[in-house]
Amino acid sequence: MRTLVFLAAALLAQADPVLEKVVSHVKSHPTGDVPFSLDITFTSKDTPDLPIGVFDSGIGGLTVLEEILKIDTFHNDSLAPGPDGRPDFENERFIYFGDQANMPYGNYSAENNLPYLRELILKDALFLLGNRHDSTDPASPTPQPKPSVKALVIACNTATAYGLEDLRALIKELNLSIPVVGVVEAGARGLLSAPEDGSVAVFATVGTCSSGAYPKAIQSTRGLAGRPAATITQFGSPALAGVIEGDPAFATSLADQIAADVKSLVDTHRTTHPNGPPLQKIILGCTHFPLAKKDIDSAFATLHSDPAYTPHIAPTLTYVNPAEWTAKELFRALASTRLRHKPGTPFVTEKDLFFLSVPNPQFPGIQLTETGALDHAYKYRRQPGHLDRQDTLNIPMTPEKLPPTSRHLIQSRLPTTWSRLNP
Repeated sequence: MRTLVFLAAALLAQADPVLEKVVSHVKSHPTGDVPFSLDITFTSKDTPDLPIGVFDSGIGGLTVLEEILKIDTFHNDSLAPGPDGRPDFENERFIYFGDQANMPYGNYSAENNLPYLRELILKDALFLLGNRHDSTDPASPTPQPKPSVKALVIACNTATAYGLEDLRALIKELNLSIPVVGVVEAGARGLLSAPEDGSVAVFATVGTCSSGAYPKAIQSTRGLAGRPAATITQFGSPALAGVIEGDPAFATSLADQIAADVKSLVDTHRTTHPNGPPLQKIILGCTHFPLAKKDIDSAFATLHSDPAYTPHIAPTLTYVNPAEWTAKELFRALASTRLRHKPGTPFVTEKDLFFLSVPNPQFPGIQLTETGALDHAYKYRRQPGHLDRQDTLNIPMTPEKLPPTSRHLIQSRLPTTWSRLNP
């Protein structure tokens, strides 16, 4: 059976040019001596002392890391369900990577360039699995050592939607025993614990909604659990994530943006399901949205008081935060594969590590804006298959390298993560 699994993965890689070229690149550099490669002799079953890798298209995935760092839903010693007053991952270390230079990932689908997005997602994972990062001087980038990771968390809804199956195929093709957890699947399974009555709303970004990943995962999960199909309404906000992060490009206030988005979501529901059950379960399908949960709930309550909308919104709503369920699935994955770090044994890294991507100004032909970011047309017109291209560099993330709005968001809303980033 194991041979058949690897054969299936190999056939998938050969049939898909994006995956095939990435696999070929990694196998051509078996010692991890170039970017986007790794030591393929690595086997996670012998390395519970390694950190856990978490990645996103930017800093939004830090909200998932915050949930992982804080959650307490299992007994650490017995693994039994239930809190024990200790964080579930208190004995673990983490490496976080935010692909800031290539974000937002949702735009690649809008620009009809999903192949390059898929390659970016695979490269994110290979960076975490690999043993090198770039120095902090973009004018003279030199490789520096970093540890590999024993598990991968895709802390990005869009990356999970478009890259989860690719990543699992890559892991199988390279014969690695690496648990991979994605926020979309975790969120869909978390929905099973919500009340059965009412419809489901997927409140996410445009890119995540365009992928159709949540409806597919929800219906599949419900089918496997022996439950009937759910009534689902999706709405993708083009601006809310930026407003929550404080991006100056978005002038709308948080309250006004949420009010407009919630109204659009409910309008979509009552148009597409005029006689369907009212919205009752709300999946917060963007990593930023749980930070504004109270404001979102207030907007629903205000709209519910309008007689025209009352029949389409349940009196009490249940919110599903995929980050919470991602943390639970990660714990179970580490426990089942015996990869939890054993107290008293040494860590490969004594502290958490954080990295982000930045444009490489020395790369031939690169096109940058006045602020030093990748030019929009250049960014979204790149084609996959050029694994030697290094027009972005993966460097250590420090508070000083983050935009002021992002830095303030982490400091004010993600205190546990901030303490790890700024020890």
